[in-house]
Amino acid sequence: MSAEQPSQFYFTQFENRVPPEPLPRLPVVERIWQVLAVAALLAGGYYIYWRWTSSLNWDALWFAIPMVLAESCAYFGLILFVINLWQTRDYEQRQPPASINDCLADPLPQDRPVSVDVFITTYNEEVELVRLSIRDAKAIRRPNGAVVQVHVLDDGRRDEMRAVALEEGVNYICRDNNVGFKAGNLRNAMETTTGDFILICDADTRPFPTMLERTLGYFHDPDVAIVQTPQWFYDLPEGMVLSDWLGQRVGKPGRWLGKMVEGVFGEIRIGEDPFVNEPAIFYDVIQRRRNPFNAAFCCGAGSLHRREAVMIVALREYSDMIGSATNKDRRADEAARALARWTAAQEQELTPYKFHVSEDIYSTIVLHQDEERNWKTVLHPNIESRMLSPQDLLTWTIQRFKYAGGSLDIFFNDNPVTARGMSLGQRLMYLNTFWSYLGAVWNLVFLMAPIIYFFTAIPPVSAYTGDFFARALPFLVLLELAFLAGTWGVSGYKAKVSYLASFPLSLRALWTVLRKRKISFPVTPKQRQEGNYIGLVWPQAAIMVLTLAGFAWAAFEISGGRGGYSLGGLIANGLWGLNNVLAMSIMVRAAFWKPDYEEA
Repeated sequence: MSAEQPSQFYFTQFENRVPPEPLPRLPVVERIWQVLAVAALLAGGYYIYWRWTSSLNWDALWFAIPMVLAESCAYFGLILFVINLWQTRDYEQRQPPASINDCLADPLPQDRPVSVDVFITTYNEEVELVRLSIRDAKAIRRPNGAVVQVHVLDDGRRDEMRAVALEEGVNYICRDNNVGFKAGNLRNAMETTTGDFILICDADTRPFPTMLERTLGYFHDPDVAIVQTPQWFYDLPEGMVLSDWLGQRVGKPGRWLGKMVEGVFGEIRIGEDPFVNEPAIFYDVIQRRRNPFNAAFCCGAGSLHRREAVMIVALREYSDMIGSATNKDRRADEAARALARWTAAQEQELTPYKFHVSEDIYSTIVLHQDEERNWKTVLHPNIESRMLSPQDLLTWTIQRFKYAGGSLDIFFNDNPVTARGMSLGQRLMYLNTFWSYLGAVWNLVFLMAPIIYFFTAIPPVSAYTGDFFARALPFLVLLELAFLAGTWGVSGYKAKVSYLASFPLSLRALWTVLRKRKISFPVTPKQRQEGNYIGLVWPQAAIMVLTLAGFAWAAFEISGGRGGYSLGGLIANGLWGLNNVLAMSIMVRAAFWKPDYEEA
């Protein structure tokens, strides 16, 4: 949907929405989570040990080995996830600095107010949409006389965008190429600006007036390099709470049932975000709990950067590149080749932001690897801006493929887990991120396992007997209880089903990276794209059809006493398959979803 005036955009109906507060830290709940998490890990370790030593189906190792390997990989990922979620320890929120010397280890001879450059990056987005972001950026309050200048970074080189910037009284910056895409756009703007801090915004990022009041205070610590704020997609469908939804359909009994369920699992909404994004899980739980490890990473929009940190790391990396090239060749006494390498190094441009599809996390990695300075990155818990969500499955797919492909490309080609410069905690946190994308491999095994059993009656375990259930059930129950406490206040279930259902994207990204193909830089559309998206979810639909057909076949066979199935196997795989079908249905349903404004 396009428009001539901002008032015509569909999302203006949500202007009065207020962001949620950060999840409160509840020490009792945190301790319960920690106890349950340890119990779950112990039960899981015992289960995995038993699987390897006593339960393999030796008559079908082609199935048994991949299954136990998948379980082992998932268990290792669980260990990393528990470490990540172990505790919430926020950085102290302090008052904004009175002057620049409050932010520096070595004060300047002449003190002055801090200065902030607001970068609004754009390429081909609707110019009136960008105007909204410009106006909100201009409305940011200037604590203690801070000097704030708004810049529109237009990689589309559009006359109409230049005109909007002129009308709004902000600076317009463009370049004659698109080298490095967003990272190159940021670097180009840094060459012509001088602010002490840089606030990065996408075309649809609309900062709140409190943005600088609440975030600049972290920079009292001269080692703080980046402050990332949570991204809040304010145009998502809000849906209806479960108790009201059941009440409308069943009456009072349904309302009571809904309240009982929500009393145990927290608020559940029907008809909300069709893509089950749950950004609160990522920002308020995963990223926020990386603060104790100094391992929260930049996610681009809504982040505030210390210019000094970005430039020092760029200069140091540039210097290391030149030194490495010359020293190696001088030791080999190859003067001619040394001169050639030196010349090539000098021709490289200084790169404050890494030229990469995931320039945000990549640039954070470079900061964390700087051994001469203990640069810190902070996840600020409060939402300080609003953004637009994907309005169709194609847009969601483009966005998630970039995330997966960029992360996997870093893992395979410039892995920070094994590189020098990072603490053990930082290595584990980055490994957790990369491991989660590799999880698509074993998730595929988990999705296929019930289907294989339904059609062949071959189990991956020696038998679905009491021994199996006595080890598997305690682990699964403890795991569910642990993460119910560990994600208290948000829906952990939505994050799990979204993770499972997005397996085709991560597999495609993995295959692309392994073939050494370049991950593209498509700009994520900010408005709904028209079309039929069922072709994007055929893998999920195939899993659903095969699982349901397989269960029907196995039930038919067992009812006639044929096929070698067991009742325990049918129950275990039936529940397993049901969970898979429900998870896949989320993504299949999203292919047909349309926002309310199109249905009206």
